[in-house]
Amino acid sequence: MKYYSTNNPGIQVSLEEAVVKGLADDKGLFMPEKIKKLPDEFFETIGTLSFQEIALEVAKAFFDEDIEVDALEKIVNDTLNFDTPLVKVEKDIYSLELFHGPTLAFKDIGARFMSRVLAYFIQKQAKNELVNVLVATSGDTGSAVANGFLGVEGIHVYVLYPKGKVSKIQESQFTTLGKNITALEVDGTFDDCQRLVKTAFLDKELNEKMRLTSANSINVARFLPQAFYYFYAYSQLRSMNPKLGIDELETVICVPSGNFGNITAGLFAKKMGLPVKRFIAANNRNDIFLKYLQTGTYTPKPSVVTIANAMDVGDPSNFVRILDLYNHSHAEIAAEISGVSYTDEEIADGIRACLSKNSYLLDPHGACGYLALKEGLTEDEKGIFLETAHPAKFAETVEEIIGKKVEIPQKLQKFMKGKKQSIELGADFDGFKEFLMGR
Repeated sequence: MKYYSTNNPGIQVSLEEAVVKGLADDKGLFMPEKIKKLPDEFFETIGTLSFQEIALEVAKAFFDEDIEVDALEKIVNDTLNFDTPLVKVEKDIYSLELFHGPTLAFKDIGARFMSRVLAYFIQKQAKNELVNVLVATSGDTGSAVANGFLGVEGIHVYVLYPKGKVSKIQESQFTTLGKNITALEVDGTFDDCQRLVKTAFLDKELNEKMRLTSANSINVARFLPQAFYYFYAYSQLRSMNPKLGIDELETVICVPSGNFGNITAGLFAKKMGLPVKRFIAANNRNDIFLKYLQTGTYTPKPSVVTIANAMDVGDPSNFVRILDLYNHSHAEIAAEISGVSYTDEEIADGIRACLSKNSYLLDPHGACGYLALKEGLTEDEKGIFLETAHPAKFAETVEEIIGKKVEIPQKLQKFMKGKKQSIELGADFDGFKEFLMGR
Protein backbone atom coordinates (compact mmCIF):
# COMPACT_ATOMS: atom_id res chain seq x y z
CA MET A 1 0.00 0.00 0.00
CA LYS A 2 1.17 3.53 -0.74
CA TYR A 3 1.14 6.37 1.77
CA TYR A 4 0.63 9.97 0.67
CA SER A 5 1.38 13.34 2.23
CA THR A 6 -1.47 15.36 3.74
CA ASN A 7 0.05 18.42 2.04
CA ASN A 8 0.27 16.82 -1.41
CA PRO A 9 -1.50 13.56 -2.31
CA GLY A 10 0.82 13.34 -5.31
CA ILE A 11 3.71 12.54 -2.98
CA GLN A 12 3.40 8.80 -2.38
CA VAL A 13 5.83 6.41 -0.67
CA SER A 14 5.93 2.81 0.51
CA LEU A 15 5.12 1.82 4.09
CA GLU A 16 8.83 1.22 4.67
CA GLU A 17 9.71 4.76 3.62
CA ALA A 18 6.81 6.27 5.58
CA VAL A 19 7.91 4.49 8.75
CA VAL A 20 11.63 5.19 8.37
CA LYS A 21 11.15 8.84 7.37
CA GLY A 22 8.29 9.60 9.74
CA LEU A 23 7.43 12.93 8.08
CA ALA A 24 6.98 13.70 4.40
CA ASP A 25 9.50 15.98 2.68
CA ASP A 26 6.86 18.70 2.35
CA LYS A 27 6.13 18.64 6.14
CA GLY A 28 2.92 16.68 5.62
CA LEU A 29 1.89 13.61 7.59
CA PHE A 30 1.55 10.29 5.82
CA MET A 31 -1.87 8.74 5.21
CA PRO A 32 -2.70 5.33 3.70
CA GLU A 33 -4.04 5.61 0.16
CA LYS A 34 -7.06 3.52 1.11
CA ILE A 35 -8.87 2.34 4.22
CA LYS A 36 -10.14 -1.20 3.85
CA LYS A 37 -13.56 -1.92 5.30
CA LEU A 38 -13.65 -5.13 7.30
CA PRO A 39 -16.36 -7.70 6.41
CA ASP A 40 -19.67 -7.91 8.29
CA GLU A 41 -18.79 -11.44 9.44
CA PHE A 42 -15.84 -10.04 11.38
CA PHE A 43 -18.14 -7.86 13.49
CA GLU A 44 -20.71 -10.61 13.94
CA THR A 45 -18.09 -12.89 15.55
CA ILE A 46 -15.86 -10.23 17.12
CA GLY A 47 -17.08 -11.04 20.63
CA THR A 48 -15.56 -14.53 20.36
CA LEU A 49 -12.08 -13.37 19.28
CA SER A 50 -9.02 -12.64 21.43
CA PHE A 51 -7.31 -9.24 21.47
CA GLN A 52 -4.47 -10.67 19.38
CA GLU A 53 -6.82 -12.22 16.81
CA ILE A 54 -8.73 -8.95 16.44
CA ALA A 55 -5.55 -6.91 16.16
CA LEU A 56 -4.09 -9.19 13.50
CA GLU A 57 -7.15 -8.77 11.27
CA VAL A 58 -6.97 -4.99 11.66
CA ALA A 59 -3.20 -4.97 11.07
CA LYS A 60 -3.58 -7.00 7.88
CA ALA A 61 -5.88 -4.32 6.47
CA PHE A 62 -3.01 -1.83 6.59
CA PHE A 63 0.22 -3.79 6.52
CA ASP A 64 -0.16 -7.22 4.88
CA GLU A 65 0.97 -5.95 1.47
CA ASP A 66 4.27 -4.78 2.98
CA ILE A 67 4.99 -7.17 5.86
CA GLU A 68 4.86 -10.96 5.56
CA VAL A 69 1.88 -12.38 7.46
CA ASP A 70 4.04 -14.58 9.73
CA ALA A 71 6.20 -11.58 10.64
CA LEU A 72 3.12 -9.40 11.16
CA GLU A 73 1.56 -11.98 13.45
CA LYS A 74 4.77 -12.11 15.50
CA ILE A 75 4.83 -8.31 15.74
CA VAL A 76 1.20 -8.25 16.93
CA ASN A 77 1.78 -10.99 19.50
CA ASP A 78 4.97 -9.35 20.78
CA THR A 79 3.16 -6.02 21.07
CA LEU A 80 -0.02 -7.25 22.75
CA ASN A 81 1.37 -9.33 25.57
CA PHE A 82 -0.91 -7.57 28.06
CA ASP A 83 -4.65 -6.92 28.27
CA THR A 84 -6.77 -3.77 27.92
CA PRO A 85 -9.90 -4.68 29.89
CA LEU A 86 -13.23 -2.88 29.66
CA VAL A 87 -14.52 -2.15 33.16
CA LYS A 88 -18.05 -1.05 34.03
CA VAL A 89 -17.75 2.08 36.17
CA GLU A 90 -21.44 2.90 36.50
CA LYS A 91 -24.65 2.47 34.51
CA ASP A 92 -23.90 2.71 30.77
CA ILE A 93 -20.38 4.07 31.36
CA TYR A 94 -17.32 1.87 30.86
CA SER A 95 -13.60 2.50 31.27
CA LEU A 96 -11.22 0.98 28.72
CA GLU A 97 -8.15 0.49 30.89
CA LEU A 98 -5.18 1.06 28.62
CA PHE A 99 -2.63 1.20 31.42
CA HIS A 100 -1.61 -2.44 31.82
CA GLY A 101 1.50 -2.26 29.61
CA PRO A 102 5.13 -1.77 30.67
CA THR A 103 4.81 1.98 31.37
CA LEU A 104 1.14 1.89 32.45
CA ALA A 105 -0.07 4.10 29.59
CA PHE A 106 -1.99 3.61 26.33
CA LYS A 107 0.98 4.57 24.18
CA ASP A 108 2.73 1.30 25.02
CA ILE A 109 0.81 -0.43 22.22
CA GLY A 110 1.71 2.00 19.43
CA ALA A 111 5.31 2.42 20.59
CA ARG A 112 5.99 -1.33 20.91
CA PHE A 113 4.36 -2.03 17.55
CA MET A 114 6.37 0.68 15.81
CA SER A 115 9.67 -0.46 17.34
CA ARG A 116 9.15 -3.92 15.91
CA VAL A 117 8.01 -2.68 12.49
CA LEU A 118 11.01 -0.36 12.26
CA ALA A 119 13.35 -3.17 13.33
CA TYR A 120 11.75 -5.40 10.67
CA PHE A 121 12.52 -2.90 7.92
CA ILE A 122 16.03 -2.19 9.23
CA GLN A 123 16.81 -5.90 9.18
CA LYS A 124 15.31 -6.19 5.71
CA GLN A 125 17.49 -3.35 4.40
CA ALA A 126 20.61 -4.95 5.91
CA LYS A 127 22.27 -1.53 6.16
CA ASN A 128 24.91 -0.95 8.77
CA GLU A 129 23.53 2.52 9.51
CA LEU A 130 22.03 3.69 12.80
CA VAL A 131 18.43 4.95 12.72
CA ASN A 132 17.83 7.84 15.12
CA VAL A 133 14.35 8.25 16.57
CA LEU A 134 13.40 11.77 17.69
CA VAL A 135 10.36 11.97 19.94
CA ALA A 136 8.78 14.96 21.67
CA THR A 137 6.73 14.17 24.75
CA SER A 138 4.31 15.92 27.06
CA GLY A 139 4.40 12.91 29.35
CA ASP A 140 3.50 9.36 28.36
CA THR A 141 4.83 9.24 24.79
CA GLY A 142 8.44 9.51 25.95
CA SER A 143 8.19 6.70 28.47
CA ALA A 144 6.30 4.40 26.08
CA VAL A 145 8.70 4.99 23.20
CA ALA A 146 11.82 4.74 25.35
CA ASN A 147 10.72 1.42 26.83
CA GLY A 148 9.35 0.12 23.54
CA PHE A 149 12.69 0.74 21.79
CA LEU A 150 15.01 -0.04 24.71
CA GLY A 151 17.77 -2.36 23.54
CA VAL A 152 16.50 -2.60 19.94
CA GLU A 153 19.56 -3.07 17.76
CA GLY A 154 20.32 -0.42 15.15
CA ILE A 155 18.12 2.28 16.73
CA HIS A 156 18.93 5.18 19.07
CA VAL A 157 16.14 7.21 20.68
CA TYR A 158 16.26 10.89 21.69
CA VAL A 159 13.38 11.92 23.97
CA LEU A 160 12.72 15.67 24.13
CA TYR A 161 10.60 16.78 27.07
CA PRO A 162 9.68 20.16 28.63
CA LYS A 163 11.63 20.84 31.81
CA GLY A 164 9.45 20.78 34.93
CA LYS A 165 6.26 20.05 32.96
CA VAL A 166 5.99 16.25 33.22
CA SER A 167 5.36 14.28 36.40
CA LYS A 168 8.33 12.88 38.32
CA ILE A 169 7.19 9.34 37.66
CA GLN A 170 6.78 9.98 33.93
CA GLU A 171 10.23 11.57 33.83
CA SER A 172 11.82 8.60 35.61
CA GLN A 173 10.49 6.23 32.95
CA PHE A 174 12.68 7.65 30.20
CA THR A 175 15.57 9.34 32.05
CA THR A 176 16.78 6.28 33.96
CA LEU A 177 17.17 3.77 31.13
CA GLY A 178 20.48 4.61 29.48
CA LYS A 179 21.66 2.21 26.74
CA ASN A 180 20.19 3.43 23.44
CA ILE A 181 17.92 6.03 25.09
CA THR A 182 18.99 9.70 25.53
CA ALA A 183 16.72 12.11 27.42
CA LEU A 184 16.86 15.79 26.43
CA GLU A 185 15.42 18.22 29.00
CA VAL A 186 14.25 21.26 27.00
CA ASP A 187 13.82 24.65 28.67
CA GLY A 188 10.41 25.29 27.11
CA THR A 189 6.99 23.78 26.45
CA PHE A 190 5.87 20.60 24.69
CA ASP A 191 5.13 22.69 21.62
CA ASP A 192 8.79 23.80 21.62
CA CYS A 193 9.89 20.16 21.78
CA GLN A 194 7.58 19.24 18.93
CA ARG A 195 8.84 22.19 16.86
CA LEU A 196 12.46 21.10 17.36
CA VAL A 197 11.64 17.58 16.17
CA LYS A 198 9.71 18.75 13.11
CA THR A 199 12.43 21.25 12.16
CA ALA A 200 15.10 18.57 12.48
CA PHE A 201 13.32 16.40 9.92
CA LEU A 202 13.44 19.26 7.42
CA ASP A 203 17.07 20.26 7.94
CA LYS A 204 19.04 19.02 4.92
CA GLU A 205 22.48 19.06 6.55
CA LEU A 206 21.26 17.17 9.61
CA ASN A 207 19.50 14.53 7.53
CA GLU A 208 22.58 13.99 5.38
CA LYS A 209 24.53 13.14 8.55
CA MET A 210 21.87 11.11 10.43
CA ARG A 211 18.98 8.82 9.49
CA LEU A 212 16.10 10.42 11.37
CA THR A 213 12.57 9.26 12.10
CA SER A 214 9.93 9.97 14.72
CA ALA A 215 8.00 7.77 17.09
CA ASN A 216 5.38 10.39 17.90
CA SER A 217 1.88 9.77 16.63
CA ILE A 218 2.90 11.56 13.43
CA ASN A 219 4.46 8.20 12.42
CA VAL A 220 1.96 5.88 10.72
CA ALA A 221 3.36 2.83 12.51
CA ARG A 222 2.76 4.55 15.85
CA PHE A 223 -0.78 5.82 15.49
CA LEU A 224 -2.45 3.17 13.30
CA PRO A 225 -1.98 0.29 15.82
CA GLN A 226 -3.97 2.35 18.32
CA ALA A 227 -7.02 1.32 16.28
CA PHE A 228 -6.60 -2.21 17.72
CA TYR A 229 -8.06 -1.48 21.12
CA TYR A 230 -11.14 0.30 19.75
CA PHE A 231 -12.16 -2.96 18.09
CA TYR A 232 -11.32 -4.92 21.23
CA ALA A 233 -13.32 -2.50 23.40
CA TYR A 234 -16.32 -2.98 21.15
CA SER A 235 -15.96 -6.78 21.30
CA GLN A 236 -15.98 -6.62 25.11
CA LEU A 237 -18.99 -4.30 25.11
CA ARG A 238 -20.84 -6.78 22.87
CA SER A 239 -20.03 -9.57 25.33
CA MET A 240 -21.28 -7.47 28.25
CA ASN A 241 -24.54 -6.69 26.44
CA PRO A 242 -25.37 -9.97 24.67
CA LYS A 243 -29.04 -9.13 24.11
CA LEU A 244 -28.21 -6.08 21.98
CA GLY A 245 -27.46 -6.61 18.30
CA ILE A 246 -24.98 -4.62 16.23
CA ASP A 247 -27.63 -2.09 15.22
CA GLU A 248 -28.99 -1.77 18.76
CA LEU A 249 -25.69 -1.21 20.59
CA GLU A 250 -25.34 2.57 20.35
CA THR A 251 -21.69 3.05 21.24
CA VAL A 252 -20.18 6.42 22.10
CA ILE A 253 -16.42 6.61 22.62
CA CYS A 254 -14.84 9.50 24.49
CA VAL A 255 -11.13 10.10 23.99
CA PRO A 256 -9.02 12.40 26.21
CA SER A 257 -7.22 14.32 23.48
CA GLY A 258 -3.86 16.08 23.24
CA ASN A 259 -1.98 15.55 19.98
CA PHE A 260 -5.06 13.79 18.51
CA GLY A 261 -3.30 10.64 17.34
CA ASN A 262 -5.48 8.48 19.58
CA ILE A 263 -8.85 9.77 18.41
CA THR A 264 -7.60 9.73 14.80
CA ALA A 265 -6.95 6.01 15.16
CA GLY A 266 -10.50 5.64 16.47
CA LEU A 267 -11.86 7.50 13.44
CA PHE A 268 -9.90 5.14 11.20
CA ALA A 269 -11.54 2.23 13.05
CA LYS A 270 -14.97 3.66 12.27
CA LYS A 271 -14.04 4.08 8.61
CA MET A 272 -13.09 0.38 8.66
CA GLY A 273 -16.63 -0.46 9.75
CA LEU A 274 -16.48 -0.39 13.55
CA PRO A 275 -20.06 0.41 14.65
CA VAL A 276 -19.39 3.54 16.71
CA LYS A 277 -22.28 6.00 16.81
CA ARG A 278 -20.12 9.04 17.58
CA PHE A 279 -16.93 10.25 19.25
CA ILE A 280 -16.32 12.87 21.91
CA ALA A 281 -12.94 14.64 22.11
CA ALA A 282 -12.37 15.61 25.73
CA ASN A 283 -9.90 18.45 26.28
CA ASN A 284 -8.48 20.28 29.24
CA ARG A 285 -8.07 24.07 28.96
CA ASN A 286 -6.10 23.52 25.74
CA ASP A 287 -9.32 23.58 23.75
CA ILE A 288 -8.14 24.38 20.22
CA PHE A 289 -10.15 21.56 18.67
CA LEU A 290 -13.31 22.48 20.57
CA LYS A 291 -13.00 26.04 19.25
CA TYR A 292 -12.62 24.64 15.74
CA LEU A 293 -15.82 22.60 16.13
CA GLN A 294 -17.66 25.69 17.34
CA THR A 295 -16.36 28.15 14.74
CA GLY A 296 -14.99 26.19 11.79
CA THR A 297 -11.68 28.02 12.20
CA TYR A 298 -8.54 26.32 13.45
CA THR A 299 -6.41 28.68 15.52
CA PRO A 300 -3.35 27.14 17.21
CA LYS A 301 -2.09 28.90 20.30
CA PRO A 302 0.58 28.36 22.94
CA SER A 303 -0.28 25.51 25.29
CA VAL A 304 -1.18 26.18 28.90
CA VAL A 305 -0.12 24.01 31.84
CA THR A 306 -2.84 21.86 33.45
CA ILE A 307 -3.05 18.89 35.80
CA ALA A 308 -3.83 16.72 32.74
CA ASN A 309 -0.37 17.48 31.38
CA ALA A 310 -0.24 14.88 28.59
CA MET A 311 -3.03 16.86 26.89
CA ASP A 312 -1.23 20.21 27.14
CA VAL A 313 -0.92 20.69 23.38
CA GLY A 314 -1.61 23.99 21.61
CA ASP A 315 -1.14 22.83 18.02
CA PRO A 316 -2.09 19.14 17.71
CA SER A 317 -0.18 17.51 14.85
CA ASN A 318 -2.85 14.99 13.91
CA PHE A 319 -5.51 17.61 13.27
CA VAL A 320 -4.36 17.61 9.63
CA ARG A 321 -5.10 13.88 9.43
CA ILE A 322 -8.64 14.46 10.68
CA LEU A 323 -9.09 17.19 8.06
CA ASP A 324 -7.80 14.86 5.38
CA LEU A 325 -9.99 11.99 6.54
CA TYR A 326 -13.11 14.15 6.13
CA ASN A 327 -12.09 16.07 3.00
CA HIS A 328 -11.57 19.28 5.00
CA SER A 329 -15.30 19.44 5.70
CA HIS A 330 -16.07 21.10 9.02
CA ALA A 331 -19.67 19.90 8.77
CA GLU A 332 -18.63 16.24 8.35
CA ILE A 333 -16.15 16.44 11.23
CA ALA A 334 -18.65 18.14 13.56
CA ALA A 335 -21.25 15.49 12.69
CA GLU A 336 -18.88 12.72 13.77
CA ILE A 337 -17.11 14.31 16.74
CA SER A 338 -18.23 16.62 19.51
CA GLY A 339 -15.89 18.40 21.90
CA VAL A 340 -15.75 19.44 25.54
CA SER A 341 -13.14 21.05 27.75
CA TYR A 342 -12.59 21.10 31.50
CA THR A 343 -10.72 23.27 33.96
CA ASP A 344 -8.37 21.83 36.56
CA GLU A 345 -11.05 22.36 39.19
CA GLU A 346 -13.64 20.44 37.18
CA ILE A 347 -11.18 17.61 36.55
CA ALA A 348 -10.41 17.38 40.27
CA ASP A 349 -14.12 17.38 41.14
CA GLY A 350 -14.65 14.56 38.62
CA ILE A 351 -11.92 12.44 40.19
CA ARG A 352 -13.40 12.91 43.68
CA ALA A 353 -16.98 12.27 42.53
CA CYS A 354 -16.15 9.08 40.63
CA LEU A 355 -14.14 7.70 43.54
CA SER A 356 -16.91 8.50 46.01
CA LYS A 357 -19.77 7.15 43.88
CA ASN A 358 -18.11 4.20 42.12
CA SER A 359 -14.96 3.41 44.15
CA TYR A 360 -13.07 3.89 40.87
CA LEU A 361 -9.95 6.08 40.84
CA LEU A 362 -9.36 8.08 37.67
CA ASP A 363 -6.24 9.81 36.45
CA PRO A 364 -6.68 13.47 35.35
CA HIS A 365 -6.94 12.54 31.66
CA GLY A 366 -9.44 9.74 32.12
CA ALA A 367 -11.43 12.10 34.33
CA CYS A 368 -12.04 14.34 31.30
CA GLY A 369 -13.45 11.35 29.41
CA TYR A 370 -15.62 10.27 32.33
CA LEU A 371 -17.05 13.76 32.80
CA ALA A 372 -17.87 14.09 29.11
CA LEU A 373 -19.88 10.87 29.16
CA LYS A 374 -21.65 11.81 32.39
CA GLU A 375 -22.79 15.02 30.74
CA GLY A 376 -23.20 13.90 27.13
CA LEU A 377 -24.73 10.41 26.97
CA THR A 378 -28.32 10.17 25.81
CA GLU A 379 -30.86 7.46 26.58
CA ASP A 380 -29.96 4.00 25.21
CA GLU A 381 -26.33 4.97 24.51
CA LYS A 382 -23.42 3.03 26.00
CA GLY A 383 -20.34 5.14 26.66
CA ILE A 384 -16.69 4.06 26.70
CA PHE A 385 -14.02 6.47 27.90
CA LEU A 386 -10.35 5.75 27.42
CA GLU A 387 -8.51 5.59 30.74
CA THR A 388 -5.17 6.32 29.17
CA ALA A 389 -2.79 6.06 32.14
CA HIS A 390 -2.66 4.65 35.65
CA PRO A 391 -3.47 7.33 38.27
CA ALA A 392 -0.22 6.50 40.09
CA LYS A 393 1.69 8.13 37.21
CA PHE A 394 0.29 11.40 38.55
CA ALA A 395 0.50 10.44 42.21
CA GLU A 396 1.24 13.89 43.63
CA THR A 397 -1.64 15.51 41.77
CA VAL A 398 -4.15 12.73 42.48
CA GLU A 399 -3.16 12.43 46.14
CA GLU A 400 -3.70 16.15 46.65
CA ILE A 401 -7.15 15.84 45.06
CA ILE A 402 -8.41 12.81 47.00
CA GLY A 403 -6.57 13.50 50.24
CA LYS A 404 -4.91 10.11 50.58
CA LYS A 405 -2.03 8.06 49.25
CA VAL A 406 -2.15 6.34 45.89
CA GLU A 407 -0.60 2.89 45.75
CA ILE A 408 2.39 2.87 43.38
CA PRO A 409 2.52 -0.33 41.27
CA GLN A 410 5.78 -2.29 41.27
CA LYS A 411 6.37 -1.42 37.60
CA LEU A 412 6.57 2.28 38.48
CA GLN A 413 8.55 1.78 41.68
CA LYS A 414 11.28 0.12 39.64
CA PHE A 415 11.71 3.21 37.45
CA MET A 416 11.71 5.58 40.41
CA LYS A 417 14.72 3.79 41.93
CA GLY A 418 16.86 4.51 38.87
CA LYS A 419 19.35 7.36 38.48
CA LYS A 420 18.26 10.29 36.33
CA GLN A 421 20.35 10.73 33.18
CA SER A 422 19.37 13.75 31.07
CA ILE A 423 20.97 16.51 29.02
CA GLU A 424 19.65 20.07 29.33
CA LEU A 425 19.01 22.08 26.16
CA GLY A 426 17.48 25.41 25.27
CA ALA A 427 14.44 25.71 23.03
CA ASP A 428 16.41 27.08 20.04
CA PHE A 429 16.92 24.81 17.04
CA ASP A 430 20.54 25.82 16.46
CA GLY A 431 21.55 24.43 19.85
CA PHE A 432 19.60 21.22 19.25
CA LYS A 433 21.13 20.79 15.81
CA GLU A 434 24.64 21.39 17.16
CA PHE A 435 24.06 18.71 19.79
CA LEU A 436 22.90 16.14 17.23
CA MET A 437 25.67 16.98 14.74
CA GLY A 438 28.18 16.31 17.46
CA ARG A 439 26.89 12.82 18.25
